[in-house]
Amino acid sequence: MAGNSNFDEILSTTLNNYVPKLVDNIFSARPLFYALTNGQTIRRISGGAKIVVPIIYGTNSTAGSYATTDTISTTAQTGISAAEYDWKQYAATVTINGMEEAKNNGEAQIIDLLEGKIFQAQETIIENMNTMFWADGTGNSSKDWIGLDLIVTKPNTSLGGIDPTGAGNSFWASTETNQGGALTSAGMATLYNDVSVGNDQPNIIITTQSLYEAYEATLTDQIRYTDTDVADAGFQNLMFKGAPVTFDGACTSGEMMFLNTKYLQLVGHSDVWFKPTPFVRPTNQDAVYSQILSYGNLTCSNRARQGYLFGAT
Repeated sequence: MAGNSNFDEILSTTLNNYVPKLVDNIFSARPLFYALTNGQTIRRISGGAKIVVPIIYGTNSTAGSYATTDTISTTAQTGISAAEYDWKQYAATVTINGMEEAKNNGEAQIIDLLEGKIFQAQETIIENMNTMFWADGTGNSSKDWIGLDLIVTKPNTSLGGIDPTGAGNSFWASTETNQGGALTSAGMATLYNDVSVGNDQPNIIITTQSLYEAYEATLTDQIRYTDTDVADAGFQNLMFKGAPVTFDGACTSGEMMFLNTKYLQLVGHSDVWFKPTPFVRPTNQDAVYSQILSYGNLTCSNRARQGYLFGAT
């Protein structure tokens, strides 16, 4: 079908105007997305061969008291390094074929058609990205972005170019607890405390529906508290110590993630973050299409503050 410049312009304008809403809808649709973006912005950087994330793994040995004319140490310090993450790419294509164009040739019809296509893309992105962020980054021939299965549930696996099994690198391992049977508040408390330092504690616990209900059952005779912000975002939750417990269908059976999202951050390229390309018409297809592109990755700056409980029923 011959191109209609007015049709193409309406499509491009509508898609560009809708993208901010698309991003908001995606990153508020699942507990993990909410946890990663609530209270912190997605870090946007303009480039670089890698995504570099500073990490602190040691203390400053020069800090201490002194008297009068004591010599104050000026010893050069170590304990600051960086994790380096690869850039990953993600795309979704919005396509309108020639017959759809012919049947929807009024401006209002065009907009309605495109919004339906965008909604379809949005729901697919939500499901696929959520699944991806629960995995380990090896999916789709290792093109997938990093997820919790690597950051949290594989504590002895390299992450960001740092091998936690190497000499002096034990700081770069997450913490695990084998419940080995029925879920107990004692097992949850041990892991919660193990990944806490002072007031630096998990701010969300995500598990399966089954384990969420098992935790709920342990509260039979207790007052139940919820996090109102998490509830207002649309997610059932019950408090455990200082963190809301909620559930996600993508979580692995028998597991419970104790996350401190202060150290988990989505990074996106400042020029390519859910960026729609102009609609184009291939010479060999009766259609127009636009691709919504994103460059980025999920990063971690403190793996030791993340933990998971497994083997629970």
